[in-house]
Amino acid sequence: MSYQVEAQAAYVLHTRPYRETSLLVDLFTLEQGRVSAVVKGGRSPRSRMRAMMQPFTPLQVSWRGRHELKTLIQAEAVASPMFLKGSALICGLYVNELLERLLQPSDPHPRLYVYYQYVLNELLAASDIELALRTFEQQLLQQLGYQFDVQQCMPEVVYRYEPSQGFIAVAQITETLKPFCFSGEQLLGIVAEQYHRPEIRRAAKRLMRLALETLLGHRPLRSRELLQGYTPKNREPE
Repeated sequence: MSYQVEAQAAYVLHTRPYRETSLLVDLFTLEQGRVSAVVKGGRSPRSRMRAMMQPFTPLQVSWRGRHELKTLIQAEAVASPMFLKGSALICGLYVNELLERLLQPSDPHPRLYVYYQYVLNELLAASDIELALRTFEQQLLQQLGYQFDVQQCMPEVVYRYEPSQGFIAVAQITETLKPFCFSGEQLLGIVAEQYHRPEIRRAAKRLMRLALETLLGHRPLRSRELLQGYTPKNREPE
């Protein structure tokens, strides 16, 4: 008997062609985490689900299947699509790509789902994109088990970030070490999300990128490649 899941809140992270007329879609769902599914006939102009398989559209979806690759059997838009533009669009694709690359299949993260909705709303408003991204990245890392342990950090001490060991005090900052070094004051400010301070924002951007690159490996993010030739005032993510 086929395993079936009904009426799940979801967003599309990414789609790609599958066979002659179908689509493969990666979904971020509230209760099931990241789910990959086939949309049979999803590339056909007559497909009812074709128009809904777009990023940033709140959906309610149903699927069946016991294996990792499911079959999508129903999808309904529950609200209007979010039409992101410019740097906000690229940042939205960046957030989607992080989820697509870093979340394990069928590993629920309901708290992260709420923060995903938060970051999309902030990108749509385009009021403080940098703050929204730092907040989401920090929540993503926490959900993946990579919390920054700064309990022993002293504000006046400089620390080197080592992904496998955490923060190690350094006596002298060389040019080679500089990209990996943070003051204790910066680290404490990042964990406390004191992003109203420009120096904390700059340090947080460096630290989040170092931590995420450790998880992502050597394969570059496609969303970062989109920034080539695109020079808005806000160039997030870099």
